[in-house]
Amino acid sequence: MSAQTMAAVEAEVLEDRAAKTRTPRAPRTRRRPGAGEVRGASRWFVLGVLVLLAVYAVGPLWWLIVAATKAEGQLYTTNGLWFADFNLFENLGNLFTYQNGIFGVWLWNTVVYSGISSLGVTLVALAAGYSLAMYRYRGRGVTMGLIIASFLVPGSLMIVPSFVLFTKLGMYDTIWAMILPGMFGSFFVYLAKVYAEGAVPHELLEAARIDGAGEYRIFFSMGLRLMGTAGATIFLLHFVGSWNSFMWPLVFLKGVEKWPVMLGLYSWLQRGVDSTVDLTGLTITGAVISTIPMIIMMISMQRYWRSGVTLGSLK
Repeated sequence: MSAQTMAAVEAEVLEDRAAKTRTPRAPRTRRRPGAGEVRGASRWFVLGVLVLLAVYAVGPLWWLIVAATKAEGQLYTTNGLWFADFNLFENLGNLFTYQNGIFGVWLWNTVVYSGISSLGVTLVALAAGYSLAMYRYRGRGVTMGLIIASFLVPGSLMIVPSFVLFTKLGMYDTIWAMILPGMFGSFFVYLAKVYAEGAVPHELLEAARIDGAGEYRIFFSMGLRLMGTAGATIFLLHFVGSWNSFMWPLVFLKGVEKWPVMLGLYSWLQRGVDSTVDLTGLTITGAVISTIPMIIMMISMQRYWRSGVTLGSLK
């Protein structure tokens, strides 16, 4: 075999070996977004949803504040979401002088109804919830089942039998028709019971009994303090609900001087226009004033929630 033929054969062998040992080229794949990019996109999506919900929640309140500062004519002719001539103090003067200051009477009635009934339901709910959580007695399960079943019943179904009962007791169109029913709430009892199970240790109560403390002293000196966060929550929830109540006073109160503020504002809104003043403007200004006590209540209750969380972390 000639030298040229041998060289050609060796070249073919080398090419075959090179082809076998050559690393195959990886196929092209589409780049996937990294974990940081996914988290960033999710964060922006959540932020956008929160902004929309904030606008949805704050928008009506902003319109209410802006409308309360406008004069009677500007309420219908100017942009509803921005200010015009500042007329708030004149509107407040008309609000508290119309019909010999009836709005102030309604506001005071609401404070009395909401405050007394909220204090009563807080004390009753904390005591009942504490007893259900701390004591074992016959019929405890049945009692708890009845409590849960009772707050599943719509409140509107209780209006007619309550009306018949209060009429026979002679409490129709009285302050007691607004205070006594609000002092008993099965849902708040359940809430207090659940909180007491986690906030009040049985060992602490046993130590107090060994030291000679009675059950009433243990509850008022230790139980109420440990359940302060639950008490603040119950008080605030009931206060807001009682402040905004409409159907119950509509059924049980007949005299205008005994109405709460929401029922009074509704009566103005139904009338619309009086011979001397625009009742729609007064209703808007009264609605702004009626929200201030709830804002003050929310801010003043924050320290109880903060102290309750700190107490739970130290136990």
